[in-house]
Amino acid sequence: VTTFRSPSNKANGNTRDRQGRLVTCEHGGRRVIRTEYDGSITVIASHYQGKRLNSPNDVVVKSDGSIWFTDPAFGLLSHYEGTVAEPELPQNVYRVDPDSFEITAVAEGVAGPNGLCFSPDETTFYLVESRATPHRLIAAYDVSADGRSIANRRVFADAGPGGTPDGIRCDIDGNLWCGWGMGTPELDGVMVFAPDGTAIGRIRLPERCANVCFGGRHRNRLFMATGRGLYALYVNTQGVAGG
Repeated sequence: VTTFRSPSNKANGNTRDRQGRLVTCEHGGRRVIRTEYDGSITVIASHYQGKRLNSPNDVVVKSDGSIWFTDPAFGLLSHYEGTVAEPELPQNVYRVDPDSFEITAVAEGVAGPNGLCFSPDETTFYLVESRATPHRLIAAYDVSADGRSIANRRVFADAGPGGTPDGIRCDIDGNLWCGWGMGTPELDGVMVFAPDGTAIGRIRLPERCANVCFGGRHRNRLFMATGRGLYALYVNTQGVAGG
């Protein structure tokens, strides 16, 4: 493991687009950026309707090249995660058009939007709601035929008392892998859910898992990021391309 960028501008979620470029959410800059092949930075999103974003948290790139990201207020609450400030916008989920860079709010006023991903066929969109009550949850939406909007929100998985879902990714079988935990042995690690929302597996870790991704030549190695470490495990499946 080596340092890629320092300082990171309090970076949070990352992903690669279909051209292999790194797309990053920055709490410090309150923006989403893309690192080009030559190392230069392109700002993908920093404002919506003339107002500054809150603190972009996590990001995924759809097969059509559109960039989807969550924008909670987490990074405005402390200098540890970002910069203390009053939010200018509700906590939304956004889509950035791959050609025009137009930004559209696809889900508005979400209770702490966090991790996000698409099902393998991109007909279902999953979203972690970190401030939902009475329990945190993972919501599912139908993706429109043109791939530009979502509808029909429903609860995919209720985290229950103390459950803390965070970053999520899908495998090619439609299972959802979710970073989980609250600093306790009973909860810390990764939870795995079947496409119907049934919990089918768990990977135990010695600390809370904030985010996950599939990597390696065959996308069959699960990387699990925690507050103090990075763990990896070969799994009997593959991650969805672009995730």
